[in-house]
Amino acid sequence: MAILTTEHLAPDSGELKAINDLGAPPLLTPGKDRTPMIAISNMSKKFGNVTAVDAISFEVLEGEIFGLVGLNGAGKTTTMLILSSLLNPTSGSASVCGYDVMKEKDSVRRSIGFVFEEEAVDIYLTGRQNLDFAARMYSLSRQEREQMVASVLKTVGLEQHANSKVRNYSGGMLRRLEIARGMLTSPRVLLLDEPTIGLDVQTRRYVWDYIRRTNREMGVTALLATSYLDEADYLCNRIAILHEGRIIATGTPEALKASIGENLIIFKLSKGSPEQFAGLLQDMPWTKSLESRGNGTFALSLKDKSIGIPQIVRMARTHGFGISFIQSSMPSLNDVLLHYTEKGTKGA
Repeated sequence: MAILTTEHLAPDSGELKAINDLGAPPLLTPGKDRTPMIAISNMSKKFGNVTAVDAISFEVLEGEIFGLVGLNGAGKTTTMLILSSLLNPTSGSASVCGYDVMKEKDSVRRSIGFVFEEEAVDIYLTGRQNLDFAARMYSLSRQEREQMVASVLKTVGLEQHANSKVRNYSGGMLRRLEIARGMLTSPRVLLLDEPTIGLDVQTRRYVWDYIRRTNREMGVTALLATSYLDEADYLCNRIAILHEGRIIATGTPEALKASIGENLIIFKLSKGSPEQFAGLLQDMPWTKSLESRGNGTFALSLKDKSIGIPQIVRMARTHGFGISFIQSSMPSLNDVLLHYTEKGTKGA
């Protein structure tokens, strides 16, 4: 399976010359050399009568990039705040690097770096000054601070911009500075909460590559909370889908996509009863699942690769139905999210 190649920085700008190989991240499997760096068991968090996180359980292996994906309000940020020891769970347990997030807060905080969703830098300081200020909170000597700051600036490609005021940074440079700050103490675990929110497509890809670099070159285990499915697909070894505080599916990106069918056909009915046509399709042996997306639009997942658009159109015409739009594609993580969140809502 292809993995990302090392980035090459343009000497004049500090930006990436080219986007890297889009191959999927490697599959990591449990074993004696892959210990859990994050372990959550039956963990819940309530705010009054609102359950933000509902009895979730998962593990993140050493060296893994694990994704928490879901719609806004799914419980991703709450989970991240608990793992950083900034919030206590209402019930259940959670540990980071073997340290209990409630009983060993100081040890947890020494083991992690956290990139928050909201920017937390001083725009009137330079990039170097921002990082030096953060490093001072660890009671390090001046020499140690300078070495750490220089190291992370190099990792995220901001060496040439280190002495520029942050207010002159682009959005991508700001997020790279946030990642650099999270990496200051060489953490064993990096928590990333929506690290590319608000960035354009190209800049997001650059930031993804820096996240891959910290994981690959520095051996950092990462937990990524994101609502961008393409981001999770590109970066993550495994993914957990959060919906209304519950984990409703877990697996590798490829396994999750395969779980909803070999082929996905989206179509819109223009003639006939949607309910009757849905019943007809559900009786077919090659139908894996059928979801209504409203206004006569359906998503049909197929078990059989040999079935496609011609067969669906022919069936519709034979039974007196009309189709105004139809397309076929391999399932994406967006389709997976829609499939499982709709299923989870119905189950609730």
